[in-house]
Amino acid sequence: MKPRHAASRLTGHLEVSTDLGAYLGDKRVRLLEAIEQHGSISQAAKHVPLSYKAAWDAVDAMNNLADRPLVERSTGGRAGGGTLLTDHGRRVVALYRAMEAEHQTALDRLAQTFASEPGGDVQSLQRLLRRMAVRSSARNQFVGSVSSLRAGPIDVEVRLRIDEHLELAAVVTRASAEQLGLAIGTEAIALVKASSLLLLVDEAMRLSARNQLWGEVQRIVDGPVNAEVTLDLGHGRSAVAVVTRDSVASLGLAVGVRACAAFKASSVILAVID
Repeated sequence: MKPRHAASRLTGHLEVSTDLGAYLGDKRVRLLEAIEQHGSISQAAKHVPLSYKAAWDAVDAMNNLADRPLVERSTGGRAGGGTLLTDHGRRVVALYRAMEAEHQTALDRLAQTFASEPGGDVQSLQRLLRRMAVRSSARNQFVGSVSSLRAGPIDVEVRLRIDEHLELAAVVTRASAEQLGLAIGTEAIALVKASSLLLLVDEAMRLSARNQLWGEVQRIVDGPVNAEVTLDLGHGRSAVAVVTRDSVASLGLAVGVRACAAFKASSVILAVID
């Protein structure tokens, strides 16, 4: 029996908001805790760290959003006065930390549950969430790992293994490859605009385009001039091309027709999530 691997820890950020905007977050709570500890906004700002102005702006915002002040200036005492948390401020901090603890407990339970599933891998869940956060106008987005690099004087040919059935070729400058930190095994996202894809149906036709993805037409959305054609590549993959309506007619494209989406390696934009 294989030993069960300990679940990796998921962590998240808790933010409390009102209809008027963000109210409490980790940085603001740490500022309040530092004010309680040091009795000085300037010392608290250095501890967080924040600029003196940003600290006071945060305090003013919290006081304005709260039903009662969280922070107040005091007079007298050491150095002629200071900044103090009110009793309400201390209760708010305690409530936030209690909610934060419950939030982390929920994430820990999620990690344990996910790890107990067959093939469960918390890191894969985290990577998926990060990929989903990438927003781009490119309709075609493929995630894979660099399988080969062939460097020339100016450009680098990159092979990106999407899965066991699909590999894409991209050409980027050497400077771009270095900036992205591309190496064998690096995870990258290939972005390809729908307008960069050429469609063909003749399997005997020979093209110079290094990326040729065969599949079946899954959907055609007509427009006044152009049409959006989605190919089902199998194994859960798809590709979207925008071509003229005349091209759809001349190629005889219809749902279920076998077709190829071809695009040049230079049409692929690579992105890496840090």
